[in-house]
Formats: sequence, C-alpha cells, structure tokens
Amino acid sequence: MNIRTGSPSDLDLLVHIDNDASLLFEQAGMLLDLERDLEITTAARYRWLRCLSAGTVLIAADDSGDSIGFAALGLRDGEPYLDQLSVRLSAMRQGVGTELLEASLAVAMQARGRALWLTTYDHLSWNRPYYERNGFAVVPAEECGEELRRELSFERRLLPSPEHRVPMRKDL
Repeated sequence: MNIRTGSPSDLDLLVHIDNDASLLFEQAGMLLDLERDLEITTAARYRWLRCLSAGTVLIAADDSGDSIGFAALGLRDGEPYLDQLSVRLSAMRQGVGTELLEASLAVAMQARGRALWLTTYDHLSWNRPYYERNGFAVVPAEECGEELRRELSFERRLLPSPEHRVPMRKDL
C-alpha cells in the first residue's frame, strides 16, 4: 500500500471512495433521506476541498495503484480534526484504515496539535470501538470547544441515529 497527499483534483475520487464505504452504513440500516442528503454531502465536499487545498488529505492506494481509502484532516477549535476516514468496502479489514489513521496522527503531530479529534457513532462495531482500540476516548460534548460542538450539532441534525454521534479525542 502507498499513501500520498491529495490535491484539489482528487475531490471526485474522495466522493467515490466515501460513497462506496457508506454502503456499510446502509447495510446496517442507516439511510439518509434525500433532503438531508443534499445538505450533508454538500458540506462534506466543501470540507474535503478545504482539506485538499491545505494538503491535509491522505489517499491510500493498493499495489496496483487503485485508490482504496482516504483520511481528510481539518481543524476545529484550533486542533486537528479527522473530518473523514473512508475505506472502500473491498479493502476493509485489511489495515488500510489503521495505516491512514496512523498517518493522520503523524500529520497532526507535525502540525503541533495537542490532540486529534473526531466525531463518530458509538453504537456500530466498526466506529467507536475501533477508535478506542487506537487510543481515542469519548469526550462529553460540554467539554468540547465551540466549533466541535457546532460540528456535532450539525451531524446530529442531519445524520441518522443522531443520539449515537459522539466526539472523541486522542492526546498526541
């Protein structure tokens, strides 16, 4: 596997990878309705484009050169924030996500971050437990900064199972 830094021309690639990865959520019965889908996907594309422009998107490719996953890092409250970690279904459970997460932690440390933050679902076996195994811990929303609380509120308004969205952090 090879990991490279993405560029703004990779935006459609990120969308394709994330759409493929999102099939796992559909299999778990978590579907977006069309009205909500437009707002959440437009916001994601905007965030990913900002990350691509900043040089903080990591794209994983397999040995044949096919792109199989990505991690996009932004900022919330002045600290590194994992905007998205997506791996194609065909490449899941092969260490791709872990490699991308480790590379993201390295980027966050190079940026002199004190912690890497993210939001995720706490009731799906491939979300919260995965991040906990990698050293992240749930943080009560009231202990988060204003930008992270706004992000969480936005996600809870638009994503399915809003009561299960939680902020997490790993100290660097």
